[in-house]
Amino acid sequence: MINIKNIVIIVICIVALSGGFFGINYLISLYNYKKIVSEIDIKSVDLSNVHDGTYTGSFDAIFVGAEVEVTVKNIKLLNHKTERGKPAEVIVDDAKKKQSLHVDTISGATNSSKVILKAIENALESGES
Repeated sequence: MINIKNIVIIVICIVALSGGFFGINYLISLYNYKKIVSEIDIKSVDLSNVHDGTYTGSFDAIFVGAEVEVTVKNIKLLNHKTERGKPAEVIVDDAKKKQSLHVDTISGATNSSKVILKAIENALESGES
């Protein structure tokens, strides 16, 4: 006959195993996110090779992502998935002003800055000949 004590022990074990599973899954996702962001390499795009038109680009780094729309004269941030990286959205204006992807990242929002710049690069590269 199963008593209450055994049921409680079984329930505690199930909860602990479930928590461990989700905790490990989160830690793996966090590790992958940090790896993706650390490996982002923003390249120069030769605008003379980009045909006239409007291009979209995106980049997703698990916890941070961005989708942009770029024309030769304008960049519009369409979507920015983030928790604390909203200040990085000014990087679009910085890139437009300098006409370059080599701009300073926003302090406190470095990962979002890099993701947005990579999305812009991806958009421009899709218009290259």
